[in-house]
Parts: sequence; structure tokens; C-alpha cells
Amino acid sequence: MASLVSQFEPPRLRFTNVEDLFRTLSCMNKDEDCIVVADVSPRDFTEIEHEREKRACHIRFREYNRNRQLLLITIPTFIHEALHLRLFSRIYHQIALSGNEDSWAPIGAATFRAQHPGGDDGEGDSAGGPEPERCAGAWPTLVIEAGVSQSLAGLRLRMQWWFAASQHDVKIVLLTQFDRAHRTITLEKWEEMATVARPGAIATRSAAAVRPVLRQTITITRDATVDPAVCMVTSGALVLGFRELFLREPGPAEGDVVLSVEQLERYAAGVWAMV
Repeated sequence: MASLVSQFEPPRLRFTNVEDLFRTLSCMNKDEDCIVVADVSPRDFTEIEHEREKRACHIRFREYNRNRQLLLITIPTFIHEALHLRLFSRIYHQIALSGNEDSWAPIGAATFRAQHPGGDDGEGDSAGGPEPERCAGAWPTLVIEAGVSQSLAGLRLRMQWWFAASQHDVKIVLLTQFDRAHRTITLEKWEEMATVARPGAIATRSAAAVRPVLRQTITITRDATVDPAVCMVTSGALVLGFRELFLREPGPAEGDVVLSVEQLERYAAGVWAMV
């Protein structure tokens, strides 16, 4: 399984003690929403977890790789939180409008562990799933991962982790990445599809394997040459399949969750308001 912390970037900080770690986190630039910490033993990680609880600190442990002793920490900056919360809230609003508010459970940034012995821990940004099918610790069907100082390449590794760690219980991963320099927000919708076996090939486990597929890419660009500035969407509306979200066929008055171009433009404007 691809590991985000082992491939994301060279470690920026080597763990020495809890006090130094939290001091560094408190001094980070407002546009830095992640840091990779090296030399974090399982015992160190437990100590960091306890310190987070004691300080009521809202950092998230995006991934902890026990074998490599690497920890990727998310810092919930204003822009980072706006990126995923404003997107999730609009999706949830559309679900509520369809009458399924009581059939959908927001999970937030709950901690999950890969479904195999010694699996890595991970915490997403926003997530949710259908009730009662995905309650009481079950994996969500939808996960949103946001990045400001993180690249799309790094977020894609995280997407792979969700599909593999959940043993494919996660059905949709949305990536949202903020690029101040290019004045863009990029959305990617990822799902999984079965790989097609070669004609005449003997059926094996690998023949029935699945792989992540990029279903949609949407770019929202902010034009600051006009007053007031406007956000413009390419590639149309964001569409989330009902079957993937709710694990059942839609009823007569139900359908896919759609965020229109206008809704996406308002979403982007709300994110830029946090800059």
C-alpha cells in the first residue's frame, strides 16, 4: 500500500520530545497545513496523542506509519478548514434537501486504522456515510481531503490509503487543493473500478482487483482583475453517485448529489474569504 508519509517529501522535523514538537507546531506559517515528523516510535506516538488530548489541540494525525516511524500532521489553518468544511456542508445540505438527512451520518475527522495487523492510523478532514449501514466505527463511504501546502500528488497518495486501508469500503474520495500562486482551487473525485482481465487470462485474485480512477477534475479560478473578484468553474458540476454514497439503489424521489457550477463558485468565494 502506498504510504503518504513515506513518499510525500523528506521529513522536515525529527522528533526529540513532545514539548519541542508542539512548540514548532505553534510557530508554523499560516499557509503551512502539514508537517512530516521523523523518528516517531509507537511509544512516542502514544505520548503525542496524550499530549494532544491534554492540550485540547486540534491538530490531526493524517497518517502514522509504524514501520517507518513517520508521522504526517495536519494543522487546521483557516484556509485548510474552509476547503473541506465548506465543501462537505454543501454536500450535506443537498442530502438534507433530498429528505435523507436522518439517513446520513457526518463522521468528521474520526481516527481509522487499516484493516490488517499493524495497520497504519489515519484521520481524514471530513467524512460521512449512510445510517445505519456505516455507524459505530464503520468506514465512511465519502472522504474529503484538503491541502494548502500539500500538493495534489501528496493528496493522491492519501486517497490511495483510504481505499486500500478500508479494504474498499470507502467509495468516493474528494481531494480539494488550494493554490494561492495560481489563484485556483482544484477538485478531484476519485472512485474505484475493477481491472479488466486480459482475454484468455486465468481468473485470479489480481484479475478481480480494483484500482482508483479519476472520475472528475474541476478547476475553480479566482479572477482578481475585476471588482469584486469572481470565481469561475471549468468542467461543470460536481456529481456524487447515490449508490456510492448510500450503498443502495435510489428511490423514486432520490438521485445523485449534485453541486452546480454556481454552488461551486460560492464555495470557492467562501474559501478565498479566509485568505
